[in-house]
Amino acid sequence: MCGIVGILGKDEAAPILLKALRQLEYRGYDSAGIATIDEGRLRRRRAEGKLANLSESLARDPVAGKTGIGHTRWATHGKPSEENAHPHQVGPVSIVHNGIIENYRELRAELTSAGSTFQTETDTEAVAQLCARFLRDGLSPVDAATKTVDRLRGSYALCFLFEGEEDLIVGACHGSALVIGHGVGEMFVASDTLALATRTNRVSYLEDGDIAIVTRVGVTVLDSKRKQADRPRRIASVDASTTDKGHFRHYMLKEIHEQPTLLARSFEHYSKSIQLIGDKQADRIDYSIVDRIVLSGCGTAFYACLVARYWFERLAGIPVDLDLASEFRYREPPLSDRSIAFFVSQSGETADTLSALRYAKKTVSKTVAVVNVEESSLARESDVVLSILAGREISVASTKAFACQMATLVWQAIDAGRQRNTLEADGFREIVMALQFLPGLVSQVLDLESRIAVISREFATSSGALFIGRGMMFPIALEGALKLKELSYIHAEGYAGGELKHGPISLVDEKMPVVVIAPTDSLFEKTYSNMQEVLARGGKTLLITDSTGAAMSDIGCWHTLVLPEVHPVLAPILYTIPVQLLAYHTAATKGTDVDQPRNLAKSVTVE
Repeated sequence: MCGIVGILGKDEAAPILLKALRQLEYRGYDSAGIATIDEGRLRRRRAEGKLANLSESLARDPVAGKTGIGHTRWATHGKPSEENAHPHQVGPVSIVHNGIIENYRELRAELTSAGSTFQTETDTEAVAQLCARFLRDGLSPVDAATKTVDRLRGSYALCFLFEGEEDLIVGACHGSALVIGHGVGEMFVASDTLALATRTNRVSYLEDGDIAIVTRVGVTVLDSKRKQADRPRRIASVDASTTDKGHFRHYMLKEIHEQPTLLARSFEHYSKSIQLIGDKQADRIDYSIVDRIVLSGCGTAFYACLVARYWFERLAGIPVDLDLASEFRYREPPLSDRSIAFFVSQSGETADTLSALRYAKKTVSKTVAVVNVEESSLARESDVVLSILAGREISVASTKAFACQMATLVWQAIDAGRQRNTLEADGFREIVMALQFLPGLVSQVLDLESRIAVISREFATSSGALFIGRGMMFPIALEGALKLKELSYIHAEGYAGGELKHGPISLVDEKMPVVVIAPTDSLFEKTYSNMQEVLARGGKTLLITDSTGAAMSDIGCWHTLVLPEVHPVLAPILYTIPVQLLAYHTAATKGTDVDQPRNLAKSVTVE
């Protein structure tokens, strides 16, 4: 979601801030701005829309200064506009903010009654107005920022910049990530280590409730009790070169094509420990005493959890509870101290998933983060971290992370099955061998891209679509529908095949594409019958199956995509690839912003 960067530098801040904000474009945003201190005075430039608009504004009217803050905003309170864009400035203070201030209405009412005049619709302006009032009351910048933060409720990462203070940025966070970057004679603040990748890889992560007083000499951190705290320096494993699209038109297409390599990496990493049956590694989860597994995530990550539920129950015989992270703690589920809770998130900063983790930690025996960012808040707060090894994912729509989340989770289900003796040695070897060959099968599916691109040109003229699948293909139907609607803005819904006749079939006509995801598994005949129901009503079906299924289904399908044969347990990973390509090429045909779809953000840091 929103991106923050701050610099106390040796060079002009504006171009550095702009470059850092470009590194954060993948998070999603609808306006941007920077503020610097030039000869003691605050200078500010903001623009609605993409960073190119801010860059043009700076070209027309540059700002000088070696100290500054920058922000990319994803609108929550107040429409996207230059007026509502950050940084917000009130008198001698300028601030940028990620998150939501829950008590901003009462603060706004209090400040208005005291004579403050508000200029924007945002919750963030209340923070700037409050801090400005404390400054008028005679408090120092650090004390004014601290007193302001102590009045806030909600989630926030904040950076304060003060007129006349060219060697000071004050940062604060609660429920939203903030990282300090250590340079040589310069210091940085950001919401994401990627923003700092071209300047430093030495970082310190702030904890909830921290206030950071940053100067060029270093940083002083005060914890939630306002006592000085040590936040150790770490070396961030971030490479700015990962943001290069290479020869691909979009990041999304590049990331789709990276999946064979990444699945091979997953196999190499996880097979080493899990195949050593009886090995008692410290980081290996003991499934022998587990009475239940809890799985939780949001969006695409939730669909990875839905697939994993089938795996854990079938391979290991462990009952699984599944919840959207945004609903988990509000349902107040009873948890057991013999349960393990998995929380799946690409960024590791998803606010709902972090809240679910914190709820579960009070009871369950172990919390497990399945993440792509090992330095993330979710990873730092979990008992066990399982890296999905996907590398930096730039496109807002998740592709390679989804495949790698499933690959990581299937290894855990395999390990659980072996530990609990529900997966026999022959079955174990068969699945492991199939995993070894999976990257090659994915490459074969990628060879179908030109065919899928042709089909997508017809899809692009549709006003809606249905995706159906059964068993482990049901989550892939959900994911296919999600990808199509978030990228191409075509309304799409995913359903379990058996639910088709309970309502959705009323939508079927000769104009409605129905994507049928049907490998020849134990449920193929059921799915085939559902497809027959569509065809009987004049529907146009895109059947995604294997050669056996295609031979059995040559009955007037609109299009048929034939995938290679795959072990039934691994079919969800393989069958994800064509629906990703279908969504990508449909969006590319329509000319939508594939990598940054409207209204969406990569890292959702608000509830």
